[in-house]
Amino acid sequence: MEKRMDKRFDPITLGILWDRLISITDQVVATLVKTSFSTIVRESYDLSCVLFDANGQSLAQGSYSAPSFTSTAPQTVRHMLDKYPPEALQPGDVVITNDPWMGTGHLFDVNVLRPVFRGTKLVGYTFSITHLPDIGGLGWSIISTEVYEEGLRLPICKLVKAGQLNEELIDLIRINVRTPDMTIGDLMANVSCTEVGGRLLLEFMDEYGIDDLAPLSDAIISQSENAMREKIREMPDGQYSYELKVDGVADDITIVCQVTVSGDSIHVDFDGTGPSIRLGVNTPFCYTHGMACYTIKCLTTANIPNNEGSFRPITVSAPEGCILNTMSPSPTAGRHIHGHFVTPAIFGALSQMKNVPAEPGMIMSMPGFGTRRDGRRFSSIYFGAGGLGALDNQDGTATTPAPTNMKKVPHEVWEDFTDISVISESVLCDSGGAGKFRGGVGVEIVMRNDSGHLMTFDFFACRTRIPARGINGGKSGALRQLFINGEETQMGLRIGINPGDEIMVREAGGGGYGNPRERPVEKVLDDFKHGFVSIDGALQEYGVRIDLERLTAERI
Repeated sequence: MEKRMDKRFDPITLGILWDRLISITDQVVATLVKTSFSTIVRESYDLSCVLFDANGQSLAQGSYSAPSFTSTAPQTVRHMLDKYPPEALQPGDVVITNDPWMGTGHLFDVNVLRPVFRGTKLVGYTFSITHLPDIGGLGWSIISTEVYEEGLRLPICKLVKAGQLNEELIDLIRINVRTPDMTIGDLMANVSCTEVGGRLLLEFMDEYGIDDLAPLSDAIISQSENAMREKIREMPDGQYSYELKVDGVADDITIVCQVTVSGDSIHVDFDGTGPSIRLGVNTPFCYTHGMACYTIKCLTTANIPNNEGSFRPITVSAPEGCILNTMSPSPTAGRHIHGHFVTPAIFGALSQMKNVPAEPGMIMSMPGFGTRRDGRRFSSIYFGAGGLGALDNQDGTATTPAPTNMKKVPHEVWEDFTDISVISESVLCDSGGAGKFRGGVGVEIVMRNDSGHLMTFDFFACRTRIPARGINGGKSGALRQLFINGEETQMGLRIGINPGDEIMVREAGGGGYGNPRERPVEKVLDDFKHGFVSIDGALQEYGVRIDLERLTAERI
């Protein structure tokens, strides 16, 4: 006998149905990963998969999704439905765009939306985002001076119409990219995973006798919104400000943040932040908004899955033309370089009321393209990471991406995919900021071009001049450094890597928390044993003398 659900949901039933929807999005993620062609998706998980209800409200998100996509996805879907309202959609349609100001902030992420019909009734949408291996133009680099140089910009359009692939659009993309098979393969993986998501959503509705997702959607979204507002109400009302400097390509960039807590809502304002520049490090507002919502959620309802309700109590603003609200045609390829600083800026503003971490060493992205030994072209990204900032009562973890969650490509996969050999990787001693709780250390990695061909790499990174700052008396972490054949090289530049050339990256350390002289002696000794702190570092930063022969330590 078919089961029927009442419009009202008791907590247990709601929890079961909510978990099932998240399980569906996790299966969509698994499909996307297994069918993709690039290491960017298969290994680094630069992606997001989301279910939407028929009104275009985000309902459930894959457990492993990029934080910045958490709130860009709902904005993108609204733009898509403005162009193609429900009456303009039919079964088998697939809508795409990579417009930086409607999507995720740069051309390299493709956004794919599929309407889900139950008979003739539109009941929801499945949505996916991935970073493509290539989108033409100059490639993933900050050297462009306008967005037009960065690659092919796709307006909101139908990639599939009533089940028929738009072959002309596929040909247009294929002829504009360096790795057409890989790029089209990843694009079609997005198409496939949204089809799987739609099928699973319909099976879910059939199993539970749900004709209309709206009551369930409203219940889930309301629960999340109420939980978020309840946590915000626990914060003291007021205005909390923070200003930080981040290293730009030539001149340092100022980011100013003011967080206003008022009752059960929060407003984040970036008035005073420095202007956009003519290099690809500018951040469209959609990305700034996404990172701000993610950060507030980390401080409030981190354990509640993401959906529309999580964002309703949060508003964000930034002056038009500033580097966190850049306007077209500004180049935006490296929008994360400064966009990631939204998180430490908000943390800094709220540090007087919340236990927030010291600043992290941040992520390092090394996109490159070239030719393998067998003559095949490749385009891929190597993600590295500095150490996390320390928290009260917790050391920062070593070489951990923040505030994103990109995965590192395993060395074996990277070597096989690019013919770049990983010579060594080791912990960088003394790179974590000293403190009662130590900042996470970075690593040193050495790679060599063994392809026999010239390769081209860009190095997206910060923390080359301004380190991750400590908090409450904690010290700053070490800077990030890049060396080519032993000579230090400026980050942010496009560099040709000849056959046999060696690349060495020293990742930045996270900031420390609290007075280093309050760190227990036994923890300093343990740091020494693990290679995190040297004998000299223990003595100078912590006032701890280590007896190398006896492996004992004492404070002096």
